[in-house]
Amino acid sequence: MALIKKPVNGMKDILPREMRIRDYLIALIKDTYRSFGFTPIETPVVESLPNLLSKQGGDNEKLIFKVMKRGEKFRPFDGASEEDLADSGLRYDLTVPLVRYYANNANDLPRPFKALQIGPVFRADRPQRGRFREFYQCDIDIIGESGNLAEIELILATSTLLGRIGFKGFTVHINDRRILRAMASAAGVRDEDCDKVFIILDKMDKIGAEGVSRELSEIGYGQEVSGAYLEMFEKIREAEEPLKALSTLLEGHIGEDVIGNLDTIINACRKGAEADFNLVFDPSLVRGMGYYTGPIFEIEIGDFGSSCGGGGRYDRMVGKFTGQDAPACGFSVGFERIITILMEQGYEVPGTAGRVAFLVEKGMPAERLSQVMDEARSLRAEGLEVSVVTMAKNKKFQKEQLSGEGFESFREFYINPLS
Repeated sequence: MALIKKPVNGMKDILPREMRIRDYLIALIKDTYRSFGFTPIETPVVESLPNLLSKQGGDNEKLIFKVMKRGEKFRPFDGASEEDLADSGLRYDLTVPLVRYYANNANDLPRPFKALQIGPVFRADRPQRGRFREFYQCDIDIIGESGNLAEIELILATSTLLGRIGFKGFTVHINDRRILRAMASAAGVRDEDCDKVFIILDKMDKIGAEGVSRELSEIGYGQEVSGAYLEMFEKIREAEEPLKALSTLLEGHIGEDVIGNLDTIINACRKGAEADFNLVFDPSLVRGMGYYTGPIFEIEIGDFGSSCGGGGRYDRMVGKFTGQDAPACGFSVGFERIITILMEQGYEVPGTAGRVAFLVEKGMPAERLSQVMDEARSLRAEGLEVSVVTMAKNKKFQKEQLSGEGFESFREFYINPLS
């Protein structure tokens, strides 16, 4: 069997320039989120299949990389099903592992628990720009805080991070799953059809109002329902005060506390913002995960063309593990998509220590080589990054390559210092 030098489809090798940006970004993420009181944790990349297939991950549950049983447990036989051969899988996000972690360790954790988790996740998805089968996620979550302080902290921490990276004028869209259901109900959508309707609504930015109306008719909702439904979105978007318009439209269908809660979150985040960003109520925001129970949010950066992060409240997820619900809310930054944007912009890591390359002539005697190493040590002590490499025959090309890796200056060392 021939060896294959390319990585598996949907996964990638990371070259040095990108790795510098990734390392810098991870350090900045940790520093920023720690300043908001979040504590780093780590969970295994492999989770039990019952956890991953608990009907909480939306379409991601169709994209699991399953792991075969090991050792004596693995006994293939004719007609064996996937369940017979696999009992675990690679995690598709960090939320399910976090909740399992919390359920398993709650007695040893503070309440509320503010968790920061960065790590790889895996989805057997169709690769495309900014989307891979193995990719890093970066999540912050607050478990045990029932009030809107959780949403406010998460939005402010995430927007502060994006501002420190260098993004300006980005938008955080916010909605509430209860508002989504109330709008559907007010238009005449049956409760059992809400999830199907939300899947259609989530495509609004791609297929437009006409496309949404057409697809609603395909699941049995004619012009009377679809017209009333889409008209509500139009009235909210045209209103000077969207939440007040929403309150009028949904009178009798939703409690005022839900809309008031959203208003409080928006105002508090606008006043407490450190970064230059927009926070807007978006009645068509859905978020695909099945575990959301309240406010939901999503990040839009410039013209990237898709979400660069999102999250929301998921108050009933912990209870699936423990039998007792616990309030929980989280926000995930689209780490890989942000890296894609930065790479395309030619981003340079700020404040990088000066990088110097020592080019040493091949065959350097030990005494002379020790002098070179001593000079390199002295520069490192001054805070510079020094790489000592053998001098190539084509020095011009070698320097061009090193320049591309961020080396700013070069020193050449010969066997005979006078040559």
